[in-house]
Amino acid sequence: GRFRHHQCSSVEMESHRQFVRHSERVKSVDLHPSEPWLLVGLMNGEVNVWNYQTEALVKNFKVCESPVRAAVFVARKGWVITGSDDKHVRVYDYNSGECLRQFEAHNDFVRSIAVHPTKPIILTAGDDKLIKQWNWENEWALEQTYEGHGHYVMQVVLNPKDGDSFASASMDNTIKLWHIGSATAVGTLVGHEKGVNCVDFCHGSDKSYLVSGADDHLVKIWDYKTKKCVHTLEGHTMNVTSVRFHPSLPLVISAAECMGDLSGTVRVWNAESNRLESVLNDELERAWCTRVVGDTVAVGYDKGCVVHRITNKQVQKSSGASDKKAE
Repeated sequence: GRFRHHQCSSVEMESHRQFVRHSERVKSVDLHPSEPWLLVGLMNGEVNVWNYQTEALVKNFKVCESPVRAAVFVARKGWVITGSDDKHVRVYDYNSGECLRQFEAHNDFVRSIAVHPTKPIILTAGDDKLIKQWNWENEWALEQTYEGHGHYVMQVVLNPKDGDSFASASMDNTIKLWHIGSATAVGTLVGHEKGVNCVDFCHGSDKSYLVSGADDHLVKIWDYKTKKCVHTLEGHTMNVTSVRFHPSLPLVISAAECMGDLSGTVRVWNAESNRLESVLNDELERAWCTRVVGDTVAVGYDKGCVVHRITNKQVQKSSGASDKKAE
């Protein structure tokens, strides 16, 4: 692929493009934890599961007539769960393709779904400014509503180091920190000057970090214990739509609504030196969503989706805002 690399003290990364699929605009991507499967939620109301190794279409669901902004695997149940602009959450058996459950979850677009790693619960976030907690072992009962944001809640993400805490990103320019079961936020991170689209927790190191991206074109790294911004990563020239920490390498992957190659639609940053490591130019127009599992990175764009592998070269050597409604 066409990648620019910047060497850094801590990691010498290498990228390989594994899979490219042209499609309608992609609003959501997820990666299966054990199968080589990419889950894609589309603007046209469809969801596809691709095998990114064989390039075969594993499953296709027509969810609804409106955009599917959230689609996630629940591997331990054999499910795909979707959230869409028709305000509904739907649960599918990904082997049979059967819709097992559907319910109206919010009073507006459903933006984001987070699946608890051990408990039988999901969190959903919507344009009604709410986050809701649902329990599938209790007939999908609404267990808790989390209130406090003043605008659309764009993303909700659970802390991988602490299953009882999560964070949310909102168009009210803030990130809020929450505890499962406690209706009001335990903290608010203030520093972005425009709406915040995305947030993710650091998995690997002992640092209590999270990363956010916003319509001010900035990526910010925060210490969620002190609630202070520790670094601001500048370089994107458009709204930042998705941010992820790499689970094992000290990298942050950020995506933005950039059309041209030079601005770097997807950027890979070193989370320790805060330098730009690499720019991934897939030439599929604006990037909307990313997901990282292991060394596999999925990106969804206006014109399709791509799966990259991002690995550490050192290890290999030794071992072998815009109008949110319209988009």
